[in-house]
Amino acid sequence: MTHEPDAIVVGAGLSGLVAASELLDAGRHVTIVEQEPSASFGGQAWWSFGGIFLIDSPEQRRMGVHDSLALARDDWFGTAGFDRVEDHWPKRWAEAYLQFAAGEKRAWLREKGVSFFPVVGWAERGDGRAGGHGNSVPRFHITWGTGPGVVEPFARRVQAAAAQGRAAIRNRHRVDELIVEDGRVVGVRGAVLAPDTADRGAPSNRDVTGDFELRAPVVIVASGGIGGNHDLVRAMWPERLGEPPAHMLSGVPAHVDGRMLGIAETAGAHLINGDRMWHYTEGIQNWNPVWAQHGIRILPGPSSLWLDARGERLPSPLFPGFDTLGTLEHLRRTGSDYSWFVLTQRIIEKEFALSGSEQNPDLTGKDVRLLAKRVGPGAPGPVEAFKQHGADFVVADTLDDLLAGMQRIADVPLDAELVARHVRERDRQLDNEFGKDLQLAAIRSARRYRGDKLIRVATPHKLLDPAAGPLIAVKLHILTRKSLGGIETDLDGRVLAADGSVVPGLYAVGEAAGFGGGGMHGYRALEGTFLGGCLFSGRQAGRAAARA
Repeated sequence: MTHEPDAIVVGAGLSGLVAASELLDAGRHVTIVEQEPSASFGGQAWWSFGGIFLIDSPEQRRMGVHDSLALARDDWFGTAGFDRVEDHWPKRWAEAYLQFAAGEKRAWLREKGVSFFPVVGWAERGDGRAGGHGNSVPRFHITWGTGPGVVEPFARRVQAAAAQGRAAIRNRHRVDELIVEDGRVVGVRGAVLAPDTADRGAPSNRDVTGDFELRAPVVIVASGGIGGNHDLVRAMWPERLGEPPAHMLSGVPAHVDGRMLGIAETAGAHLINGDRMWHYTEGIQNWNPVWAQHGIRILPGPSSLWLDARGERLPSPLFPGFDTLGTLEHLRRTGSDYSWFVLTQRIIEKEFALSGSEQNPDLTGKDVRLLAKRVGPGAPGPVEAFKQHGADFVVADTLDDLLAGMQRIADVPLDAELVARHVRERDRQLDNEFGKDLQLAAIRSARRYRGDKLIRVATPHKLLDPAAGPLIAVKLHILTRKSLGGIETDLDGRVLAADGSVVPGLYAVGEAAGFGGGGMHGYRALEGTFLGGCLFSGRQAGRAAARA
């Protein structure tokens, strides 16, 4: 490109690529600036499981799920808990996104070649209240191709435009300043970094070889959140979640550091809801890491016995897969940075999935033969690899040996007698098909859904049943992931100042904008909504910027 572009997009992640695609479709010229090497094109979304939140989809209906916009709205707003003056735009974004998820979202993605696995997953099953947190029905639609399958059509669109001279992709360009003239953002300045052959997600150098300045009528910030910057996560940690952990794993690469949020604020942007964040409690150390402190999240079914570091059972309804932040808040009150799953081989085979495109080669590679093995005997290959090589797994034939193994990798004393009591009490509840254990009641209820019974929830059985063994314990760490707050925007993605006025020339999308408006999830998320927030906010801002 030899002329000034119509728009500059800061960040080559999903939301930025969607915004750029919309601008290109409207005949505009676009420049994308990205500090990381070309190997990381597509950003965090490439690593994701590819979950997409849809409402009343054909996939749901085929699985016997009766969903509606009204039910999804109840779930979203009951989960979000909006309660601040600053929630004006986040609430409007939430309402608009629900309309999108119940309306044209699926057809729009299908037109771009995105399709979905036929079994809909049930994530964030809730806190036990009809009007409280959680999904009343399964809504987690797994993309055929996982995260790369979501990214691909937008990446292809931008790369094709670059080949035609209608787009420019400038890797190793780090934005350090938004240029503001007469109150309007008119471009970006920053440093040109030395070339780097780092693999996707791996650390790259920060050696400066020069500087650059680019100008355009529109600048779109699509730089992501703060999950790779543990110091910033701790600084923003809310009091309601207890003391910030001393030890965390990273669910995102280190370059997801929040730099652009401060740069945007300096240019006049209003940052809101920075204390709202989404971190997981089921993180395990990656035995084959790509970045520092690289963690993978277990996507659990509901059957594992969940214990705190000492060995006390978590209270109802803090069961696996039910209430992410409720569990995090409870565990922070215990004063330890980890917890335990206790389960059997039968449970791990049916219920354990690992978050991430690289941990699901069958879905990512669209390999039907490999996918068929999920319903056969044995755990999925990546799960078995963690069981064999992962530092957080203990496998034993007897409860005594399991407890001894847990003691060996514990950071605080484990009460072995307490753990044994919880295991035996739970098992005695299985002498009948009814009982008072609410977790077992939840498991039986889950199996009434065809998708769970088919591939997600194991038949209830005793943990000490030798036929279900061996016994397995997994040490679970806190895993950083998403910022739920960010740059405040209106429904066109235009950045707002603290007084509510528009910052001319500046837009924000994706996680940098709290997935829309500065935090459309409120305090909590329903899952499958992060990629969707990137898609929707990128689309909104790209179309609005093309009209500007």
